[in-house]
Amino acid sequence: MKVFVIGAHGQIGQKLVHLLQQSDRYTVRAMVRRESQAESFRQSGVEAVVADLEGRMEEIAAAANGCDAIVFTAGSGGHTGADKTLLVDLDGAVKSMEAAKSVGIQRYVMVSALQAHRRENWNERIKHYYVAKHYADRMLVQSGLTYTILRPGRLLNEPGTGRISAAENLSRGSVPREDVARTILAVLDEERTFHRGFDLTSGDTPIPEAIKNL
Repeated sequence: MKVFVIGAHGQIGQKLVHLLQQSDRYTVRAMVRRESQAESFRQSGVEAVVADLEGRMEEIAAAANGCDAIVFTAGSGGHTGADKTLLVDLDGAVKSMEAAKSVGIQRYVMVSALQAHRRENWNERIKHYYVAKHYADRMLVQSGLTYTILRPGRLLNEPGTGRISAAENLSRGSVPREDVARTILAVLDEERTFHRGFDLTSGDTPIPEAIKNL
């Protein structure tokens, strides 16, 4: 399976690209916004393409063509305003779904946010971010793609433990980015996660077991 990683230069994206590169089950193509980022990946032996989520859908489709799955782990970043969040986390995500369908990619994994599916639990301080994630996820559910939606808690830069909690609804929690990347890898061809979304935080259960218990 060749996996197209959107947001490959982000913190989760870089960890996921490394895991995919080391795997004997997957190959990877990294999508980034700048040629310098692409060149950095290429120097590490990773296939990389330049495309912009704020650009045309056809540009994203051409970049993804020939891959078997898409992982969306892009984000506008905490330093941008609500306008960029809507353009990247919502419209960019939807364009990537349209791109997947246009080139025949059926498998799609979305990195969302904890409790994005329940409005009453949104963080008021970054409500625009939750709005973008909520409606991107809803569009994915309605897209006809074979989707999995991961909704991780507060993201940490500390080393992963390989142990998580995964369920339809979890209370507030955090999770290392490394464990999010490992969980993405675990769900890619795990059929029990198809057409499902789940919250994800640190926990006591090894990732493969937690996924099988969903």
